[in-house]
Amino acid sequence: MAGEHAHPSKDTVEYGWRRVIITLTVVTASLLELIDTTVVNVSLPVIRGNLGATLSEVSWVIAGYALANAIVVPITGWLGSVFGRRNYFVGSIALFTVASFLSGHATGITELIVFRFIQGVGGGALLATSQAVLVEIFPDDQLGFANAMFGMGAVVGPTVGPVLGGYITDTLSWPWIFYINIPVGLLAATLSLIYLRNEKAERGKRRTLDWQGLLFLIVGVGALQLFLERGHDEDWFDSTLIWVLAALAAVGLLLFIYWELWGTKDPVVDLRILKNRSTAIGCLFLFILGVGLYGVLFLYPQFIQLLLGYSAFESGMSLLPGGLAAFAALPVIGIGLKKGLSVRWVAAVGFALFFVAAYLLSRTTLQFGGGVFGDFFWPQVWRGLGTALLFVPLTTIALSGLKGPQIGQGSGLTNMMRQLGGSLGLALAATYVDHAEAVHRARLVEHLTPYSAATQRTLQQMADGFLAKGSAPAVAHEQALGAFNGLVTAHSLQLSMTDAFFYLAIFFVCCIPFLLFIPKVKGGPVAAH
Repeated sequence: MAGEHAHPSKDTVEYGWRRVIITLTVVTASLLELIDTTVVNVSLPVIRGNLGATLSEVSWVIAGYALANAIVVPITGWLGSVFGRRNYFVGSIALFTVASFLSGHATGITELIVFRFIQGVGGGALLATSQAVLVEIFPDDQLGFANAMFGMGAVVGPTVGPVLGGYITDTLSWPWIFYINIPVGLLAATLSLIYLRNEKAERGKRRTLDWQGLLFLIVGVGALQLFLERGHDEDWFDSTLIWVLAALAAVGLLLFIYWELWGTKDPVVDLRILKNRSTAIGCLFLFILGVGLYGVLFLYPQFIQLLLGYSAFESGMSLLPGGLAAFAALPVIGIGLKKGLSVRWVAAVGFALFFVAAYLLSRTTLQFGGGVFGDFFWPQVWRGLGTALLFVPLTTIALSGLKGPQIGQGSGLTNMMRQLGGSLGLALAATYVDHAEAVHRARLVEHLTPYSAATQRTLQQMADGFLAKGSAPAVAHEQALGAFNGLVTAHSLQLSMTDAFFYLAIFFVCCIPFLLFIPKVKGGPVAAH
């Protein structure tokens, strides 16, 4: 029944300052991992130049980290039960910190890719384990608040990352985006050793390694992540590589599902928890959230940097209002759920605010601007609030009804689903914009003929401008044609991106009716179905 305390066990709940310290420690660790997911993005051009890498090579600095995350996140519950959650958590922080140091010391692109992959192995554990710890140390009636605390890292991290990365790269040098992890990692590891319980010693028992399931997971999820990461760059199914990755992903995932459900009694990922209706629905909605959220977060910086001339740091700063809005809203939402606020209504408002944010972005023009408090301030605020209003109730739904080791398994699955949804959102957004840009360009060019008075007038004005700057008549004409072509390209890209924002807005609205499938709860645990 909904009123029953399904989890966590009472012997795991912490109180007073001990709970506060543990909360701050694990939130800091998850924030560290999530910041590192995006902090590198704005530094890639500098890294590429310093290490003499190609664009394709430097992209693996991000792809390698994401690939390691995608493989490790779903098995964190199993690894925690084998090594003990505290030991595994502290070991992951140590691995992440050492890999951060090595990444900063990398002298070549291959070294950096390898060290970033290792960093991703350690970082993937921080996210899911932090969430599992928070769910267990809070009482049953504060599950929403516990997820809100975790959400402060999960939502704010990707927003702070680009700002921090841009600032550090501009004022210091790119290795420092990795070095700053070292003191924070050491502090988090020390506090974890002191305050986290050694779960293995108290409750766990050593389990045999599910080698087959782990192999199928690595092949299936790894190939799927690479398929989504590389598909756009490889022109999708025109590439043999993409066909191979798609086949490996399909075969690997099917074998993984079969083996974990029917082939072993001790699965590395316990998919049986999806028999809990609330967990299955929560995972599905978190996947949907990942598609929409990362789609918007991918398109927006591209729009303001490519078309409006924002620098990497300015781009990151313009995202800050959304991050601050989410940071302020998350504790309030957690308290509201604790007091009985309906998760359906909270999630519905979240989707509605996402719709407003995406719709406002779909109305942008090449004349927009104004910095942090300019034209993009309110769209970012609505996006941040929408993210907070969705993340907390959906995560609460997904983890409700789970107990004991199931919490770690559920946390790994929810984080994996959100990440895979984000990868799909990125792939869909990039592919759509490429296609739509070509369509819009063709339509614009149809009306630009030598016989069009407007076209000739615009070309002449551009040529006159170049003549005034000292260009010869023939050169000025060529320069005018080049500038005119750039103008057409900018407008076609702007139209394709605003179209993408509009379709994302429609996507968010269409999600609202499906919230009716969520079990009726009011902030506390959901009954297992």
